[in-house]
Amino acid sequence: MDPANADADAAIAIATLVQELFVADGPVDRPVRIASLVAFQGDHRTLTERDLPRIAAALLKEADVEGERLGARPELTHALARTLHALGTVDLDDLRAVRLGPEAFARHLATAAPDADEELDPADAHTHAALRETACAHILRFLTIRSPFVTAAEDAAFEERYAQDIIAAHDHLTIYGIDLTHSPDSWPLDAAYLSLETETDAGGPSAPAEQALAGRERVLLWGVAGSGKTTLVQRLAVSVARGDLPVPLAGLRGRVPFVLPVRRFRRDGFPEPDAFLSAVRYPHTAAQPPGWAERVLSRGRGLLLVDGVDEAPEGERERLREALRELPTRYPGNIWLVTSRPSAVRENWLASERFTELKLSPLSREGVTAFIRRWHAAARQDITDGADLDRLSGYEETLLDAVRITRDLGRLATNPLMCGLLCALHRDRRGYLPRGRKALYDAALSMLLERRDRERAMLPPEGIDLPQEPKIQLLQKLAHWMLVNGRSEMDRTTAVETLGRHLPAIPHAARQGGPEEIYRHLLNRTGLLREPTPGSVDFVHRTFQDYLSARAVVERHDFDFLIDHAHLDDWEEVIRMSVALARPDECGYLLEGLLAARKDARPVHARHRKLLAAACLEHATELDPEVRSRVHRYTRDLVRPTSLEAARALGWIGPIVLEMLPDPSGVSDEEAHRLAVTATSIADDRAIDYLVRLRDRASWAVRARLAGAWRRYDTDRYAEEIIGHLDERELDFPVSDLEELRALRRLGGRPCVQIAGALTPDQLAEGLVAERLTELWLAYDLGADLDLSWLAAFPRLHTLRLSHRNTGVTGVPEGVQVIVAGA
Repeated sequence: MDPANADADAAIAIATLVQELFVADGPVDRPVRIASLVAFQGDHRTLTERDLPRIAAALLKEADVEGERLGARPELTHALARTLHALGTVDLDDLRAVRLGPEAFARHLATAAPDADEELDPADAHTHAALRETACAHILRFLTIRSPFVTAAEDAAFEERYAQDIIAAHDHLTIYGIDLTHSPDSWPLDAAYLSLETETDAGGPSAPAEQALAGRERVLLWGVAGSGKTTLVQRLAVSVARGDLPVPLAGLRGRVPFVLPVRRFRRDGFPEPDAFLSAVRYPHTAAQPPGWAERVLSRGRGLLLVDGVDEAPEGERERLREALRELPTRYPGNIWLVTSRPSAVRENWLASERFTELKLSPLSREGVTAFIRRWHAAARQDITDGADLDRLSGYEETLLDAVRITRDLGRLATNPLMCGLLCALHRDRRGYLPRGRKALYDAALSMLLERRDRERAMLPPEGIDLPQEPKIQLLQKLAHWMLVNGRSEMDRTTAVETLGRHLPAIPHAARQGGPEEIYRHLLNRTGLLREPTPGSVDFVHRTFQDYLSARAVVERHDFDFLIDHAHLDDWEEVIRMSVALARPDECGYLLEGLLAARKDARPVHARHRKLLAAACLEHATELDPEVRSRVHRYTRDLVRPTSLEAARALGWIGPIVLEMLPDPSGVSDEEAHRLAVTATSIADDRAIDYLVRLRDRASWAVRARLAGAWRRYDTDRYAEEIIGHLDERELDFPVSDLEELRALRRLGGRPCVQIAGALTPDQLAEGLVAERLTELWLAYDLGADLDLSWLAAFPRLHTLRLSHRNTGVTGVPEGVQVIVAGA
């Protein structure tokens, strides 16, 4: 019995009895022999050997062995008393005993008392062994709590083991679709990881996530599905566990990472520190020293990575929020990173607790290029055939051209998940790519469920050979169960039972095996399921779950079911995909249902439904024009936001909202700013056509918003149609990469320039227009480039702004005022 999991009253009683076995004094600043601490021998004894049967009987009464309270058992009492007496003869000190752990220490104690159970029958001997281990677990817990020396040494040993386990669990990244005969489907995180960009709504420049997180104690990070939130959590956990941190995050060195996926404890509430590891099913939870997590947090040494607030049911999020308010206050000095999909929590959700809100940017053109390059580099690792390498290089170049030129592909390639699917499909189809979200997922399913094994001429593993459609039907049953039950993970037992209920209706599968065999086949061969922890199963990514859920709902014609849940954030993707999958009349029914008034509906939910209807339009292949017109009519007023929060909320609708935004020519500057916020939240070049109508505004807020959005669009077109027309007065022009720097130079340069990307001094000296530059903002970590004597090439420069991380700069020309952000 683990003391941490014992019944509370029984645990207290047992702890009291164990404490009675030992003397109160004795050194606590070094290892101490256990035999010198027992209370029934030595100069300071408080017990006699005659007391041991009494303590053994009391332990027997309180102990829970294999789910059963034993009560009075004289034969077991005497055996346990003889075992306890052996504590006075063991040759271990307290530190060595604690490091052995309960099982090994119990074996050591059994060796010291070989005759303890000689009078017991086999069944009672087995019970005595369990009792002995239970008692040893409580004894080691007492020894750990008793001595600060033992506690510190045990903590250090456990943290070393825990760090290695964190690295083993998270130091890999699955790259979807690669499944070569001699190549794994995942790579080391270092080889495949792409640094993500973050931005704020405060008008500051975008920055690499590592840089944006540096120096911040509490961060709420938003990101859409597939944007890389979990990958960033993995990267931080592994880097801290390994002690190999980028310069901006050097302040995290020595911290202990706790990776806390919300899905693991979503219904039980946020766990207390000592339950962190058990809540996330860490396999060696039992080895955790008593009170270890509490000590880590009390000393401000923790890095708490709370991943996926959106995985909690909507009704539970307020309870989660309270925990995220209370725990940072109770344990100051720790670092908190909380992630969520944007639609799951409102703006300023944790602002009162001093959480900085950041959001992961869609991949820029450079980010997409970098991802495609890294993906193909990872795919080359185990390819030795020269012809295969040449073909892969050719695929890489044609894909890069395709995402730059083809608008639909460029719109899909906005996050790491979609980029990974595009890379895999492009290679799998030898340079051909489908268009549109539905076609993309259908092609991905075809690749993962059928083509990869068939085209490699693999023999059916485990004697099961299922074609694609039965696999999809079975996977849909699991996805639909998760949807109905508000889960993104299910118990393995529940998954097998669910398959068992549906197998009779799918005879092709039922003929080949029972639910257990079919489950193992789906887990091992589809590439869509995984067992993140023993006894649980989920989809490799939430978007696959959403897509298969949508297929199941559409096949069941259960559109009222969708409409009833449309106000819930985590149903958005399912409803969008259902529109893409449904027939025209079904699309019309679903959209009309989203628009219809509902009795007792809250205004915020009614607005959400209407905006969701608008967002669904772009997914409808065929739709009655009258229905489309009604959606436009019902949402017309909603796309004239009255607050910046509402303006940003429109961004999730996507490019379709550009068709509904009002003409900005006759609106006030305040409304024009809100419209600019909405339009620039849509990372699609079609937004440029709308932003052109805002470029001549005198309002600084409008101009700053337009200037700050450059990185989201085609560099040259945006420079020509937007940047080149903005009034320069009091405006910093942001530059995030070399391509933008060169485009700004072609425009003749600007007096105030904000460098948000890590460009080299040589690139800046060549790219900035010397005769125009008066103010320069280096809004990134200079790293080792702290000598700024190269700025002497800019004779009109009078103001230099630096990130607060750039301390110790030298060589600043005389007459240039230096302003450090945050100073």
